[in-house]
Formats: sequence, structure tokens, C-alpha cells
Amino acid sequence: MKLGLKLWSINTDFYYKEAKKLYNQGYFDYIELYIVPNTTETIAKWKKLNIPFILHAPHFMHKINLANKEKFEYNKKIYEQVELFRQKLNAEYTIIHAGMNGTVGETIRQLQIIKPQNFCIENKPLVPPLIPEYKCVGSTINEIQNILNELDCGFCLDIGHALCTANSLGIEPYAYLVDFQRLSPFMYHLSDGDIQSPLDQHLHFGEGNYDIEKIFSIINPNSFISIETKKNSPVELADFISDINFIKNRK
Repeated sequence: MKLGLKLWSINTDFYYKEAKKLYNQGYFDYIELYIVPNTTETIAKWKKLNIPFILHAPHFMHKINLANKEKFEYNKKIYEQVELFRQKLNAEYTIIHAGMNGTVGETIRQLQIIKPQNFCIENKPLVPPLIPEYKCVGSTINEIQNILNELDCGFCLDIGHALCTANSLGIEPYAYLVDFQRLSPFMYHLSDGDIQSPLDQHLHFGEGNYDIEKIFSIINPNSFISIETKKNSPVELADFISDINFIKNRK
């Protein structure tokens, strides 16, 4: 099991310093770096950390939408920046969201043209929590299977997203998580949440009611697991340390 710290490319101040210290102390194995558009000037500083990287491509929050045909030129431009990060940081993988309020076919079409290197598709909750009137593309097993069939990519299973989608569809959540395992994910996103809710919350472990032991009995432990809990402080990562200790010290 390799554990990851999730940061953004703009986090070059306090979290940056903490990350180096915690990596040297053995708390995590890699940084999953979310690429904020137009921040390529931070690459040199991130490279100085000498820590393994996995990238997370920008998504709808930063106006990227691979499921929207009208966004193609902008998507392509921003993915050129993602590729620069990948090359300079020697990142092993890039995680991608399929988009919003569109079709999986359009997502596949755009990715076939953009051709991101060494990427994996991440499943999304059916209902995005900040804009519940929208629908996410790539939320169901069938949609992710379709992408995997058409593209040379891997799969990052976001556990909370899968449980939320199950609730939206009226399916038993843990059974749906088991079904997702058929797609052979080699990477996971993990946080706590409300097992009966369709909305993703990114809670710290123990704040929600996910059965973490049951989750670990379902997933492949010999994989990359990025901790995607919220950060309570803008200057330090004590909450991340607590979450890591929770995972490492579970029974």
C-alpha cells in the first residue's frame, strides 16, 4: 500500500514545507498534485521536493469539461500544461475526470485527440454536491467500462464517489463498490462520509460512518491510495497526520 497526500499546484507555501517534513518522516509515499490552470511557474519549486508525483488534471471547478464539445479548444490548451507538469515532475500517472452534463462519447472523442500520457479515469458521484442540478459523466460502472474499452488508460476508483452514486441509483453501497472492483482499479481515493448520502463530503476518518474495515476488505491494498479528506488549517497538516495514523493503525 502506497499512501498519498493531495495538494494543489498553488500550495507552494506552508503545505509545501510540511509536505517535505512529513515525507521524510515516512507519513506518505507520494504527492497527488492537482494542477490549477496557468500555474506552470510552480513546476521548478515542486521538482525541488524530490518526492514522487501523481497528477490530477483540472476539472469542472476550473472550467475544464471533457464532455462538452464547445470546451474542446480550452480543454486542449490546459492539457498541454498538464503534460508539461507530467514531463518535468516525471509523474507516474495523471488522474482525469470525464466531465459534466454531456456524454461519455464526447469525453472519449476528446481524449482520443488530446492523448494524455499514462492517465487513469476517475469515477465521479452521479450528483455533484455544489451543483446538484448537474450530472457527472463517468459516475457509473457502465460509463467507466466504456471509457476503459475505448482508451488506453487505467482506473482510479474514488470510494466515496462510488458509494454516493450507489445511493443515487438505489443500490446497496458496498455491493456497488464490489462491482466496481471488476474494472481492476490500481489506485483509490479515500475519505469518510455518510453511507446513506448521495453527496460527497470528504470527511476525516471517524467523522462519518463509512465502514473503513469493510472497504479495505473489498479493495486491493497493494495499490496507490490518496487520502482525500478536507484540510482544516491553511498552514499545517495535523489533520492529514491523524488520517494517516487512522489508516496505518486500524485493526
